[in-house]
Order: sequence, then structure tokens, then C-alpha cells
Amino acid sequence: MYNELTKNDIKKMREEIEYRKIVLRKELLEDVKEARAHGDLSENFEYHAAKKEKNKNESRIRYLERMIKTAKIVSDESKEDEVGLNNTVHLYFEEDDEVEVFKLVTTVRGNSLKGLISTESPIGKAILGKKVGDRVFIRVSGDAGYYVVVKEIENTVDDGSDQLRSY
Repeated sequence: MYNELTKNDIKKMREEIEYRKIVLRKELLEDVKEARAHGDLSENFEYHAAKKEKNKNESRIRYLERMIKTAKIVSDESKEDEVGLNNTVHLYFEEDDEVEVFKLVTTVRGNSLKGLISTESPIGKAILGKKVGDRVFIRVSGDAGYYVVVKEIENTVDDGSDQLRSY
């Protein structure tokens, strides 16, 4: 399975890889050396914690490199009047009689707690390509779901302020 990423997502990932390799790797190796100098490694908590952080950093680098290598590049351009990637959308939830605001992003940047909805999520899939005034059924499972109405679409520029999700 390929992750759908924009050119900006890949740029951010490369920047993170560079930071982790040039800055963080050096700091973490220094921490390991310093902790090793404290004596008996079998009972040295600092050494084990430093090694764990170093390995975590290396794992994150490999993960990001693999994501870039297997990525499918998608465009974040959309028609002016349609919901597309990086658009901010105001949705009216009929059952709750509430309007909520979401920004549609790629999977790697999705964070529903911050209002960043992935295009792979049920809401994201359902509203992608819709227009203001469209009533859309969001399928949760089987026949279960709910209706939303697209109230407003803001064509927002991807300024890079959304963080990549880390695992």
C-alpha cells in the first residue's frame, strides 16, 4: 500500500530526516558515550535510556525514508468550488445541529484532535470533491452513518504549519 503524500509532505519529511541525522544523532550518540562512562552497564539506567532514545531516532529515520520511497505523489490543487486537499471545510452536522471546521490533509498529517482530517478517513473520503450545499452521507460501518452539509470551503494554502504525525 502506498501513502498518498504531497510534495510539501515529502519536503517536510526530508527536513526532519536531515535534522535527525545531522543534529539529533550526534546529540544522542554523545548521551550514550557519557552514560557508558558511568560504569557498570548492566545496572546503568542512563545508558539504557540513552540507547533507547538513539534507537528510537534511527527507527524514525528509517520509517520516514521508507514512506518517501513508497509514496504516491498527489496534487493538493482542487477546483475553486470543490472540497480538495488542504481546504478548510465548514460542515453542518444535522444530528447535532452544529457546524464544525476541518482541514483536509494527507494521512501522514491527519490529527482529528486538531481538526486535521485525512482524505482516507470516512469524512475525508465522503466530502472530497463535493461543493457548497451538498448533503453527504458519512458511512461509519455497514448502513450506519450520518449526514453532513458542506456549508463553506476555504481554499487554504499549505504553509507547512501542520506537523507530520509521528509514530
